[in-house]
Amino acid sequence: MNAHVNADAPPGTAAWAPGRTDAGAAVRRPRPGLWILTAVVVVIAARMAYGVITNPTVEWAVVGRYLTFPTVLHGLAMTLELTVLAMVLGTAGGVVLALLRMSRTPVLRVPADAYVWFFRGTPVLVQLILWYNLSIFIPKISIAVPFGPELASWQTNDLITPFVASLLGLALSEAAYMCEIVRGGLLSVPRGQSEAAQTLGLSRTRIFSHIVLPQAMRSIVPPTGNQVINMLKGTSLVSVIAMSDLLYSVQAVYNQNYKTIPLLVVACIWYLAVTSVLYLGQTWVERRFGRGHRP
Repeated sequence: MNAHVNADAPPGTAAWAPGRTDAGAAVRRPRPGLWILTAVVVVIAARMAYGVITNPTVEWAVVGRYLTFPTVLHGLAMTLELTVLAMVLGTAGGVVLALLRMSRTPVLRVPADAYVWFFRGTPVLVQLILWYNLSIFIPKISIAVPFGPELASWQTNDLITPFVASLLGLALSEAAYMCEIVRGGLLSVPRGQSEAAQTLGLSRTRIFSHIVLPQAMRSIVPPTGNQVINMLKGTSLVSVIAMSDLLYSVQAVYNQNYKTIPLLVVACIWYLAVTSVLYLGQTWVERRFGRGHRP
């Protein structure tokens, strides 16, 4: 060992001589391979960005003109509305389904299991098309007394509009995914904490709302943020049933002026802008729920 003690060192300072070999004196070695890899990545990214910016088919003047075009903004508003409503309904349904799946009563658990199995096992696009064409399968929706008279009825086409079909397809599918996220978060809380709270005489409602749920939120929030972002992008699927979301509105414009690439760039810019805002919001919420629990 080449370390030497410095007897003249003042109190409170390190007593090791300059030749010490402790971990604190370790010198980071240069890593030329990392610098080379970084340079290659930067060059490739710059080349790709330059190719996109200078590509004449993009027509940035057209992009700037249609970025705030009324039809495009209307489609953006519809996309945001569908995202918010579908996530609210899907999250509420997911919480209910998670509690049912955690129940020990088969009559409650089995239907919830079947729901999650079906809606997670079929593509959202197929569900949207099925809801939109529901009138072929069920021409009339009615409310009646079981084995008795009919109280009220409506034509399915009058009830299942493109907006309703879009909302049903997105929200019902999202509920199945949120169910697993919520259930996983609740199961991540040690059962011993609930048992300890029960010995103190707390009700099951207070245990859930004051002990289990706050801890589970640290596991629920991050994947929920990802689901919101995925939902925003997933709303583009409703364009296949003639729902005037952002993508459908952009398609309607370029079908008239044949500026396909510039209008698709407009859609990408808006999607990236909104998802960036959602990502910042997700980061803030994660930090808020993670206060005091970081290693």
